[in-house]
Amino acid sequence: MSCNQEDTIIIEANNSLLDVNLKELWKYRDLVLLFVKRNYTTRYKQTILGPAWLVITPLLSTILYSIIFTGVARLPTDGVHALAFYMTGNILWSCFSSCLQQTSGTFLNNAGIMGKVYFPRLVMPISTIITAMADFAIQLCLLVCLLIILALRGNTINISLSIFFIPFVVLQIALLGFGVGIIVSSLTTKYRDLNVLVGFGVQLWMYASPVVYSVSLIPQKYQLIYLLNPVTPCLIVFRHAFLGIGEIPYKAWGISWVFTILILVAGVIIFNKVEKTFMDTV
Repeated sequence: MSCNQEDTIIIEANNSLLDVNLKELWKYRDLVLLFVKRNYTTRYKQTILGPAWLVITPLLSTILYSIIFTGVARLPTDGVHALAFYMTGNILWSCFSSCLQQTSGTFLNNAGIMGKVYFPRLVMPISTIITAMADFAIQLCLLVCLLIILALRGNTINISLSIFFIPFVVLQIALLGFGVGIIVSSLTTKYRDLNVLVGFGVQLWMYASPVVYSVSLIPQKYQLIYLLNPVTPCLIVFRHAFLGIGEIPYKAWGISWVFTILILVAGVIIFNKVEKTFMDTV
């Protein structure tokens, strides 16, 4: 009986830590989509509202931020409506934290599958990123609807030409979350404490980023250090695009792209290294 050579897969040791077989990943694109479907199925299983939570959650968070940080704490929103200010920061941060947290559980959450069948391990974190991007697309529509409603009610909405930067901002946020996530995922195979600290670390990172407050509140002498946070320039550009507030820190944004690429490369190297001995340590 003859065997079709094109359907034969040879599994062998890979000594290159930076090797990413894009051709093989493309062959497994159907599996990526199956994992994306599984992510939604398991997330909304036995829920009443289902995917409606994708809209309800950011809306409730935005209203809560408006009450606490504007109504009680009296924090400035740079002259724009509080709901628009907090919604822009909220949905972009949710995209980043979702990419990071879901990717950080790749090895531990899928140990049973990994031990039974071969497939490119990067398929799983890639599927979580696609899931987060789909969530973001829905929430972006919510933001657009909110801005339209506010404009119809007489509020000034200044959408700038930097709106064309949005795809690059979202791509960077996804790559950064992916890079940090697979680093954490790789390290948690040996150090389970990190898995417990991820949620706490993400929460601290959020308050170190201008999600619920304006960058103008940071003293000028600390602005340079503050902008070294790679998420900060992304949030500034995102708000500038939809609300026309602030100025785009092009230099800081460029530096944040360098950090993002370095973190992504480091993540792939660590991931490929841990992947070889994962089943022995999990």
